[in-house]
This record gives sequence, C-alpha cells and structure tokens, in this order.
Amino acid sequence: MPAATPWPATLAGSPAVAVIEQAIARQRLSHSLLLHGDDPATLAAVALAIADRLLNVPESSASFPPDQHPDCFTLRPAGKMRQISADATRELIGKVQVSAAVAPRKVAILYEVDRMNTAAANIFLKTLEEPPAHTTLLLLTTRPYALLPTIRSRVLHFRFPAATAAVAADGWPAWLADYRAWLGRLVEGVSGKAAVADQIFTLYGLVARFGAVLDFATAEQWRQQKELLPPDLDDDEQIAIETGIANGLRAQLFAEIAAATRTFALPRLDAGDARPRRAYPAAIEKLEHNVGLLRLNLNESAALEDFLLSSLRLWTLK
Repeated sequence: MPAATPWPATLAGSPAVAVIEQAIARQRLSHSLLLHGDDPATLAAVALAIADRLLNVPESSASFPPDQHPDCFTLRPAGKMRQISADATRELIGKVQVSAAVAPRKVAILYEVDRMNTAAANIFLKTLEEPPAHTTLLLLTTRPYALLPTIRSRVLHFRFPAATAAVAADGWPAWLADYRAWLGRLVEGVSGKAAVADQIFTLYGLVARFGAVLDFATAEQWRQQKELLPPDLDDDEQIAIETGIANGLRAQLFAEIAAATRTFALPRLDAGDARPRRAYPAAIEKLEHNVGLLRLNLNESAALEDFLLSSLRLWTLK
C-alpha cells in the first residue's frame, strides 16, 4: 500500500528522510521523535508523512488520510496564550493508552510541544519514560531547547530545514526594495531639516506598510490552512493556530529584512566602503535584539520602528 502523503518536495531523499523511511521499513522506528526546525508547516508535513507510513499499512483494516485517521491523535496549543495544558495532555495520554482501531499501531502528533506548561511537561515526561505499546509520539517544535532536558534526552532528534519559499504577500517585494533604497539614501548623506524629515517620513511609512503586509499574509495563510484543519478543532485551538501563523510569518519577515540589509551592505564592503563595516553589524545586532523582544510580547510595529530609527542613525554617521 503506497503512502499517499508525500514528503515535502525539498526534503524527499534527504538523509533524515532516508533514515526514517529505512527505520519504518524495518519496523525499528523509535517510539518518540523530536522533529524540529525553523518552519512549523514543514514540521507538520513531515509528521503527517510519517503518520501515513505508520498507519496505512497492509495490516490495517482501513485506510484514511493521516489527519483524519482514527488512530492518529493530536495535541495543540490553545487560546491566545497558546499553551498546552495539563488537562489536554492527560486527555491525549488517555487516547493513546487505548488499543488501535484499524491500524496495528497509533500515532500522536504534538504540535508546538514547547508550549507545554510545567505541569503538562511533567505529566508527559512520565509517558516518555513508559511509552504506550505500539505507539509513536511525534513532537514538533521550532524551539527544541525550550523543552525540559529530561524530555529532550528521551526522544530521537531530527532537524528539518524550511521547505517554504520567501513570503509571498502583496507589497512585500516592494517593501524590501524601498527599504534598501532608503538605506542607499542614508549612506549618500542626509543634511538639512527637509531631508531629515523626508527620511523620517519614509521610515514611518515603512512601519505602516509592514503592518499591512503582515496582516494580509496572515489572513491569506490562515484562510488556506483553515480549509485543511480537522473540523472538530475548538475555538481556542483555532485561535492558537492563527496566532502561531502570525508569529511565524512575523519571524520570517524580520529574517528577510536581515537578508535585505546584508544584500545592501556586502557590495559596499567589497568596494572598500568603511561605513558598512561599522553600521551593518550594529544594525543586525539591533534587529536580532528586537526580534528577541518580540517573544516577550513586544509589538512588531514598535520593534521595527526602533530598528529603523537605529538604522537612521547608524547609516548616516560617518
């Protein structure tokens, strides 16, 4: 029975996929896998591909898509705080303790497992110490070191690079082009009140447009993903998924700002321009600092505004 769920195209044939496929074929796959990387969508696609290959086998009495399979269980963060609670963890554990319905084994996919609160993590740790028979636990996270060390030590680790392309959102390529053009004008020199006011006006325009791009991209990706989600997700789980999409896109947009800054700076460094040697590392350090603050609930507009104001100073200083 060939698997119906493909691996992400960019990962097919990769060493990690080859190891997993070989382990499944030999029925020697570990009972607990930690799938980590930078892109939640890639991790989810990998988990579903693994679940398909474990559940839809010749010994199964029926075949289902993995996300609709009666022997495939999921655990997701819930609510605006996007937490995995102790009660939700106990509920999942109760489900995997029951015998499989149509397949020879069961699979549990734990999305954003780093969102477990302390009580939930300790409850889950006991399950890892004494895993249920004929059950595979797939733990997904973009922040593996946020997990308890005792959890990390009991699972087999696989890292997967992002399989997605750059953000395709209306206005984003133009935003990046205008950002690089703005940096170019700063390097050429800003003198006089009118010129300074113009650069500041452009700065705040970039901030406003960034918010519009992020909102559009989040709404579009949520619309697409919502069509693929199980129909029985409750409101708290849907809110958590939508918030996770926004956070993931926000991180990707800021990463592309860093890449655009690098694209702007490197040719000037190669040409012997001394200014990028000081401004570029300082700007990237500021951007990374502000991205870190986003995880502490700093507003993205405030983070970007602070970064651009710092850039205004860094790139105009001689």
